[in-house]
Amino acid sequence: MKLLSVNVGRPMPNPWKRLAATGIDKLPVKGPVAVRAPGPKGTGAVGLAGDRVYDIKNHGGDDQAVYAYAREDLDRWERELERSFGNGSFGENLTTTGYDVNAALIGERWQVGADGPLLEVSCPRIPCATFAGWLDERGWIKRFTERALPGPYLRVVEPGELSEGDTVEVVHRPAHQVTVELSFRALTTEPDLLPRLLEADALPAEDLRQIRERLARTRR
Repeated sequence: MKLLSVNVGRPMPNPWKRLAATGIDKLPVKGPVAVRAPGPKGTGAVGLAGDRVYDIKNHGGDDQAVYAYAREDLDRWERELERSFGNGSFGENLTTTGYDVNAALIGERWQVGADGPLLEVSCPRIPCATFAGWLDERGWIKRFTERALPGPYLRVVEPGELSEGDTVEVVHRPAHQVTVELSFRALTTEPDLLPRLLEADALPAEDLRQIRERLARTRR
């Protein structure tokens, strides 16, 4: 896997959620960019220096420190929607190539470069109103959900610096088979898959709590 670009957001008004701003407008920057664990959700902090989120209730924090999306999937959307998407267009921090990021396992670890950060796949991206408004595609949330190409959020296990062109090595894959795609489908369109997610203890603690509650309700 390789980083085609490292993307950092610039604040812009957010009429889609009635928030003061959004950081979804991410553009490639020249490195190196410092990456660190941002701490708990609620502060707006994320993993990349110079970036932040403004919907602090739903985004940011350690479990959503870095968001990755594959250039191959952006190209697929370009063909389907007949429009161009530059690196960063989906609000991703890392635009990758050479690896199916949706087949990555929850808890899988990525080493960026020889001395860069160590990242851990934590959960899939769930589309929201800001994403739909930003893309300005009719029925976008439904369409994005049906394709199940969400891209992963990652935690920062070890801090470091990364740059465009860095190689990424998968250095750990857990024993389960819970992929980013499978977890996304379980959380959205295929709740029958929810029991399988309990195998992936690297999912965010809040997600696991909600999954257990949903399963308990269905068993009553």
